Amino acid sequence: MRMAELSAESGVPVATIKYYLREGLLPPGERTSPNQARYDREHVRRLKLVRALLDVGGLSIARVREVLDGIDEHDDIHKVLGTTQRALQLSRIAVDEPTREWAMALLAKVGALRGWELRPDNPVVDSAVGTLGAFAALGRTELVERLAGYAELADQVAALDLAGIRGLPERETVVEAAVVGTVLGDALFAALRRLAQEHASATSWPASPS
Repeated sequence: MRMAELSAESGVPVATIKYYLREGLLPPGERTSPNQARYDREHVRRLKLVRALLDVGGLSIARVREVLDGIDEHDDIHKVLGTTQRALQLSRIAVDEPTREWAMALLAKVGALRGWELRPDNPVVDSAVGTLGAFAALGRTELVERLAGYAELADQVAALDLAGIRGLPERETVVEAAVVGTVLGDALFAALRRLAQEHASATSWPASPS
């Protein structure tokens, strides 16, 4: 297909496709003349992945390139997904060093029970540590005391997440599904959690008869 057809097929404007080509996010097409190139389904799939990483995942161009390099270098899928997950935006809360040490020790204890590998330079670990520190600063220890239970539920959710993408055929499709599933899945799970809280609240404290 030509550039205009690639744009129509992918829903990405021609000017944006040219930008991705200049930035190396999209491989060049097959030259048919000095000013023309032909593109195929691989370009459509790559464009969808780039849009998912940029628009849904909120990654920078540099981070997108890092993920794509991992795919193109044929890194194992676990490594590629790890690179992608670390690049996704997470809230980070600054905490003082004593609080950080306390939170890291607590997280390490729970992680050991789950068999998780926790690296201090992992931004996901940093986000969890900061969040635990925020709970402590507010004096709200209810969730902290139940951290092991939340970690167990997280393992169950992760198993469901991966079950949905394990059978997908191409690396690009797997990574795209993981990004969309994580970002939109977070929003969906937050909504489901609130619905469940509403139900639990009504069950625990039923309204008084009028």
